[in-house]
Amino acid sequence: MRLFLLLLLCPLTAQAGEVRAAVAANFTVAAQRIVEMFRADTGHHVKLSYGSTGKLYSQIKAGAPFDVLLAADDTTPEKLVREGRGIPASRYTYAIGKLVLWSKKPGFVDAQGHILQGRFDTLAIANPKLAPYGMAAQETLESLGLWHGVKARIVMGESLSQTLQFADTGNADLAFIALAQTMKDGKPIAGSRWVVPMHLFNPIRQDALLLTQAQNRTAAEAFLKYLKGAKAAAVIKAFGYDLP
Repeated sequence: MRLFLLLLLCPLTAQAGEVRAAVAANFTVAAQRIVEMFRADTGHHVKLSYGSTGKLYSQIKAGAPFDVLLAADDTTPEKLVREGRGIPASRYTYAIGKLVLWSKKPGFVDAQGHILQGRFDTLAIANPKLAPYGMAAQETLESLGLWHGVKARIVMGESLSQTLQFADTGNADLAFIALAQTMKDGKPIAGSRWVVPMHLFNPIRQDALLLTQAQNRTAAEAFLKYLKGAKAAAVIKAFGYDLP
């Protein structure tokens, strides 16, 4: 009986592979959930590395051994394809991001975001040169005519994770982050928030891409296909993203 069970398991073990995925910081928790399901369903293991999309791009360009990029924009994957570092046919939008103004203090952020014109000491945003959500934050402030007025009170994080940390630890009163970062089990976390109307910034289309060095790697291709499926879509929606 033991030998029979081992023989049954051998094909799954032999086919299981490892995927090295570079993931935009805003998608951290959602990616972890999806990876758990992917491993349970396929046996493939995914090793996740997080950071701002700009930093992940620099690492890929420098030769980092990633198979897949889950970016926070569509321009970085497009650039990688132009540079010959990505498989053109593999690129697609896996999520459309939403921007939120969040404070750890309950009642501090009002439902219309008028606090931006009121009293606060510091506002955290991700570096617009590195993080698409940081660029969306700048675009929002520019659309509202507030960018130059609040610029002196802005502290910049290298990624959305650090930006959230500034507000969570009290080093910033407010932070522009991804809506997904303010969700847990499909519900808003404690604090106060304003979901920024999407007409105030350019759409945050988050694209996935199979990198050239991973071409024909079954596990990497299977992961990108899984990300398009119903199970992954349910997780993505639960974290507040729109689907394309």
